[in-house]
Amino acid sequence: MWFIVGLGNPGRKYEETRHNAGFLVVDRLAERWGISCDRSQLGALVGDGQVRGERAVLAKPQSYMNRSGQPTRSLLGFYKQGTDRLVVVHDEVDLPFGTIRVKRGGGHGGHNGLRDLNTHLPDSGYARVRVGVSRPPEGWDTADYVLGKWSPAQRDGLSDCVDRATDAVEAILTEGLTAAMNTYNIRTRNAPQPAPAADSAAPTVPPTGGDS
Repeated sequence: MWFIVGLGNPGRKYEETRHNAGFLVVDRLAERWGISCDRSQLGALVGDGQVRGERAVLAKPQSYMNRSGQPTRSLLGFYKQGTDRLVVVHDEVDLPFGTIRVKRGGGHGGHNGLRDLNTHLPDSGYARVRVGVSRPPEGWDTADYVLGKWSPAQRDGLSDCVDRATDAVEAILTEGLTAAMNTYNIRTRNAPQPAPAADSAAPTVPPTGGDS
């Protein structure tokens, strides 16, 4: 059994924001695999089905980005699985837009969703599919940037970016982590990297929220 957890924030307010890249990939996987990811379970929207003869569970935690750890831990505990069967998909400001990277383990790198996962899970040895969203323009706060909507140039390339991240998840499940890393961590395979628009709207982080 595999668990694929996409990180993001619930609600229409955040649907088109960079921080919801993980949700977009889970939704694309659900489309490909014919899975309805709409069942509420243990603080997440969940769906499951058979993928290449093996059960796969898709999950989108609904507790906001920086509280993603508890729902993920609860799901793994419910199904009695370890982090070796977990793939987490998340946005990554340290990668240019459109770049996809695959890795296992490591620190949170300032990403609050990963920070909370690493706090709640027994170890950080899960696989990660990192979806590049680029760094914010000079003078922008990182939280405002990731909670902002895609720039027009990014939106044009978004579907292809999500497709390739979806391919990377499938590669982990069907070919193994090492093979997926060999495929997606080669720099020459990167897609074009449109710069974020400086006038792209970004909401202010609510002082009591848990969305960044």
